[in-house]
Amino acid sequence: MKENDSIGIEDLDEVIISATRTIRQLSALPLPAQIISKKDIKRSNSVRLNDILNEQTGLITVPDFGGGEGIQLQGLDSQYTLILIDGVPLVGRSAGTLDISRITVGNIKQIEVVKGASSSLYGSDALGGVINIITDTPKKGFNGEVNYRHGTFNNQDLGTAINYKKDKIGLTAFYNRYSSHGYDLNPENSLNTVEPFSNQTANLKLAYELSDYTNAIISGRYYTQNQDYVASETLSGQSDINEWNTHLLFSHKASEKWSGYFEFYATQYQADEYLDDNNGNRFSDSYFKQSLIRPEVRTTYNINDTNSFIGGVGFNHETLDRTDFSTQPEFNAPYIYLQYDGTIFKNFNVILGTRFDSHNAYTSQFSPKAAVRYALNDKIAVKGSVGYGFKAPDFRQLYFDFTNATVGYTVVGYNAVADVISQLETQGEIANVIVPVSEFNQELKPESSISINLGVDYNPLAQLKLGVNLFRNHITNLIDTRIIANKNNGQNVFSYYNINRVYTEGLEFDAIWKFNQNIKIAGGYQLLFAKDRDVIEAFENGYIFARETQGSPSFKLKKGDYFGLYNRSRHMANLKLFYTIPKWNLDFNIRSTYRSQYGLFDSNGNNYLDTYDDFVNGYAIIDLAVNKSLFNNYQIGLGVDNLFDFTDTQNISNIPGTLIYGKLNIQF
Repeated sequence: MKENDSIGIEDLDEVIISATRTIRQLSALPLPAQIISKKDIKRSNSVRLNDILNEQTGLITVPDFGGGEGIQLQGLDSQYTLILIDGVPLVGRSAGTLDISRITVGNIKQIEVVKGASSSLYGSDALGGVINIITDTPKKGFNGEVNYRHGTFNNQDLGTAINYKKDKIGLTAFYNRYSSHGYDLNPENSLNTVEPFSNQTANLKLAYELSDYTNAIISGRYYTQNQDYVASETLSGQSDINEWNTHLLFSHKASEKWSGYFEFYATQYQADEYLDDNNGNRFSDSYFKQSLIRPEVRTTYNINDTNSFIGGVGFNHETLDRTDFSTQPEFNAPYIYLQYDGTIFKNFNVILGTRFDSHNAYTSQFSPKAAVRYALNDKIAVKGSVGYGFKAPDFRQLYFDFTNATVGYTVVGYNAVADVISQLETQGEIANVIVPVSEFNQELKPESSISINLGVDYNPLAQLKLGVNLFRNHITNLIDTRIIANKNNGQNVFSYYNINRVYTEGLEFDAIWKFNQNIKIAGGYQLLFAKDRDVIEAFENGYIFARETQGSPSFKLKKGDYFGLYNRSRHMANLKLFYTIPKWNLDFNIRSTYRSQYGLFDSNGNNYLDTYDDFVNGYAIIDLAVNKSLFNNYQIGLGVDNLFDFTDTQNISNIPGTLIYGKLNIQF
């Protein structure tokens, strides 16, 4: 493969492809984006994706009820951030969250984070932004490595990678096994916070140079996990996940101006779990099987060195078969997109893009985006972007039909309401209907957002980079749950509906100071406000009351008493120091993150989060890592995550306390 091919160019430092689907220098991009390099991932000794993303400005991992971890970006829930591997999406959002802890970092070349609505290129689920995990590609020669890490709770991570490239053919192979005995944050409870588990990941990527102008890459990934599933002292079982992806990419350079790409992607995510009682009798079974097939053709046209177009057309075919569904749904969604990226005049870059998504189950979407960057001089540049993002209603929100056998409540997907309510009425289970079934005759609308980002990049010195970004995400047609009927057993029937006027806004500040070749300091801060406009008006109009303590008289709240949406911190920050001592072949780093207080639920009975509610206290996490190279091909490492043993046994399930580990890396 030639060094000036698109794939070869990806090896350059500070080059990003996710923001525009073309090769761009990060420093000249008009969009808020960042790159997490392989070097920084290795130095931190991170083993899972959630470990490394938690240390980035404006990102925080949030555990869901099933124990998985999603990523919150600019105050938007994890369901609004699209997760890609090599430019294609992962599936398996059983409850809206894609668990990023299932992704190993052992074969990651770099991680690209693009903030702000990106549906103009990526369609649904990119309402808040995109995180693209770029995996290793074949490099000339033969080499490999074995990496092993062992730590507290018998956490073990074993990975091995092989690289081979000669003449026209190249190959990378990677295998990882990760396991843990789990942990328990609340000994008074008979259940563990995280049950024992083990998972395995295998990746294979084959590249072949058909000619000087035509290349082919085929890759496959397989992931499997087994975990104990314990629901109570009398109910236990197993939870299994099996996931596979296959990705085929042909690229052809027809001339200096024209390049074409054909991409075919298929993936399937399957989760099965069961519970048995103490006598071995089956209590429950559940399954979740989601598949996605996506072919895409795209082309780039380079008018000259500074102006280009990229366009593409593709088709998404998605199916889901799962427990408690009224049907086996099928989504078919063709799409087309076009983007212009050019320098109108000196130091002024413009990106204009749009995409049209059709769909068999919801309203078609038109997603425009515009971004500009103007370099005032060699040190200061201003940039801004505005884009439309959307998230289609997922299968669960449309077709769910679930009744809790123990408590007795029912949750119904929007499209299943008429049939389920009719059935429950026939069975004599409905006391009264609160929301008429006729209100569900229209389509459940996709959630949408107008995303605005305004920023300044300032490089006062060659070694110092500063950046400030102001952001606002205005979300409409947000999908939420509401009670639509009361049951005779005293429980309720819930379904989904669209609400309006939710927003997140704030600022982000980033700084990188490379004092010299051996010392690097990086840090960031996010200020966030996340609120519902309708709730603000209710506080302003004096409709909301609270009590300071249980039993005390209630009083009227003011607008300033409204804190905002649940599980959002007003302040988050990070600070990292990387220090290398070449003569000792030693690398040391200390990394810290801070999250201010946040509320998880309403504790004073008014259904809103206000300053008189109970909050989770703010906290700081400090991690240390030391790595030393021996005899060129060996490296040993020691580290401590969560140095001061922070835990919150009541509210935070994904921070288990201090983790001490050792690591061995062998290269060949």
